Amino acid sequence: MATIKDVAAVAGVSFTTVSHVVNNSRPVSADVRAKVERAIRELHYVPSAVARSLKARATATVGLLVPNGTNPYFAELARGVEDGCAKKGYCVFFCNSDDDPVKQRNYLRVLQEKRIDGLIVASAGEDAVLAETLADAREPLVVVDRNIEGLAADLVQIDHERGAWLATRHLIELGHSRIGCITGPVSTAVSAMRVHGFLRAMAERGIEIGPGAIVESDFSGTGGYRAAAQLLDGVRPTAIFACNDMMGIGALRAAAERGLSVPGDFSVIGFDDIEFGHFTWPTLSTVGQSVRALGEMAALTLIERISGAVPATPGPGRRRVMAPRLIARESTAVLADAAGLRSLAA
Repeated sequence: MATIKDVAAVAGVSFTTVSHVVNNSRPVSADVRAKVERAIRELHYVPSAVARSLKARATATVGLLVPNGTNPYFAELARGVEDGCAKKGYCVFFCNSDDDPVKQRNYLRVLQEKRIDGLIVASAGEDAVLAETLADAREPLVVVDRNIEGLAADLVQIDHERGAWLATRHLIELGHSRIGCITGPVSTAVSAMRVHGFLRAMAERGIEIGPGAIVESDFSGTGGYRAAAQLLDGVRPTAIFACNDMMGIGALRAAAERGLSVPGDFSVIGFDDIEFGHFTWPTLSTVGQSVRALGEMAALTLIERISGAVPATPGPGRRRVMAPRLIARESTAVLADAAGLRSLAA
């Protein structure tokens, strides 16, 4: 691999002159510039990004840490982050923690060693040690999707509670009152907010919720399948609100295995509006906002901090909340006989 000294030897100039040409740091005559550029082409010379970043104290790279790279939600989020960064000339280091707080912290250390300019974190649930680690980070930081308690950082997320309220209200307006809710770990803030939105919508319509109406699992297709199976094998609801789309897709599978028609026998609505929901059978009703747009907003929020457009200030960071919207597709429908239904508490 050619070095800057090799280029200088071929061009017949000093290596500092080559540096001036590459970095545009000082004026160089047109003749000398042409010799250097010709030598660069002949030798296929690639300037050292590490050396340039040490001099400029910037690398034009950001780190992205997500808890589950196999989840389509985080794949779409990562694409949005990449799109936003590319528009501003930044590259992205992608790290998947597999919902493992230890792996999460190790990746954070590696990213900091790479001298990234900033960091975007989608947290793997509640982790007080992570909050302490991030609090000591020198780089600008944006948290996306799940808030990290005890950390003063910019936060970009969707309005989780309102989204759940919209989904549940949609089912109620279709005539459903026996509605089950399947959720991720209730210890996480996201689950808590989405369950709270479900409870608020039910309470506003005076619908009682009995034991067993809310089933906790994990935010995955398998988790949704297991939780929905538990509901469907008990006092069967006429509708299910799944706290994310992957759980909703799992619920569709559980229904199919039991010979149930969706939405003929019961309705299912998810949360997040991932692209995969367009291709299920039936297509999945959901609430949310473009996940890619959320990722792009996180990227641009971070770059504002990196560039100094938004100066660092003591105290809590900015909070940017995207408003969710209802996307009614084929998996929800008007209940055929709403008058004869009893609540889930009956």
